[in-house]
Amino acid sequence: MLLLPTIGFNRPMYTAVDHQFMSQALAEAHNALYLSNPNPRVGCIIVKDGEVIGRGHTQRVGGPHAEVQALADVKSKGLDPARSTIYVTLEPCNHTGRTPPCVDALIAAKPAMVIVAMLDPNPLVGGKGLERLKAAGIDVRCGLLESEAQALNRGFISRMTRGLPWVRMKIAASLDGKTALPNGQSQWITGPLARADGHHWRAQACAILTGVGTVKEDDPSLNVRDVKTERQPWRIIVDSKLETPLGAKVLSNSNASGVILVCASLDSRESQDKAKAFKALGVEVIAMANANGKVDLPKLFTYLAKERHMNEIHVEAGFKLNGSLLREDCVDELLLYYAPFLMGEGIGMANITPLTTLGQRQDWQIIDQSLFGPDLRLRLSKK
Repeated sequence: MLLLPTIGFNRPMYTAVDHQFMSQALAEAHNALYLSNPNPRVGCIIVKDGEVIGRGHTQRVGGPHAEVQALADVKSKGLDPARSTIYVTLEPCNHTGRTPPCVDALIAAKPAMVIVAMLDPNPLVGGKGLERLKAAGIDVRCGLLESEAQALNRGFISRMTRGLPWVRMKIAASLDGKTALPNGQSQWITGPLARADGHHWRAQACAILTGVGTVKEDDPSLNVRDVKTERQPWRIIVDSKLETPLGAKVLSNSNASGVILVCASLDSRESQDKAKAFKALGVEVIAMANANGKVDLPKLFTYLAKERHMNEIHVEAGFKLNGSLLREDCVDELLLYYAPFLMGEGIGMANITPLTTLGQRQDWQIIDQSLFGPDLRLRLSKK
């Protein structure tokens, strides 16, 4: 995770009260977790005379940003934000996109101080928003609860700094690392609480990615059901030869969220006919091949970030595609659910190349561990 510089802005010792109000701003940002993609999740709190007079968080694309939402909240109460302190989890934007610059609204509100958790990694902003606030005579401070703010927007930071989405791979397994019986049966390894938590991670992703093998074996819908959300993620199927059944559940209701089928080539008449049948169902078909005639996975993720503006990709795939993604260094985070039983024989987590020495291993760092009923969830990122 890139640590963004805060040089040039005051970074004093913050008070306990500052921490309290920025924590409230972060809580507001959590309200945008399922909502704001591809925009970052931002929360804003406006404080005057020690009281919160306004709060807001980023709305759906094209809707108000957190600062504008909070200022509207102040106005709806008949209050005046002048000489207030504004706590916001991300540097206010200073450019016109789908909405006007938030910096303009803040300057017009005439606060005494703006405290920001982190700089915006977007090169269109990147400190310029804070410079404009300073030039308007507003006391500006940056860096309070910075790491917490960054954790909320791993995908947005990744897209802005690496040109890649944050790729999270979810796997449910037995204690001995098996994801299915030898006959392919995998429903259900974990309990209902763990499965519901999996939907929480689906909901905050821009897209859910799987492989044709999982579609043919399990026929999943790959939508969000167990948490309330106004937005369904895109569904992406990696399918080199366009073998996805036309009646697969994942292709139904494609208008609700959109389905992208990624194949290796559309050069043959057969592949073009198959693509035509998928397109008649509202499914988008794209081709990108590597030198081996398979889908070029690194190229796919670059495309999803740069052309489709996707921040987070949630992977729910099988042994083969999991292995390919790990071997090609496409995975940033592992989301592992362990059920408390031993399976013995079965299908493993990923088809990775066996190590010949321990020096070849890729180490991962545990960043979170939680229990959901009897099941253990581990979150890991690369060291």
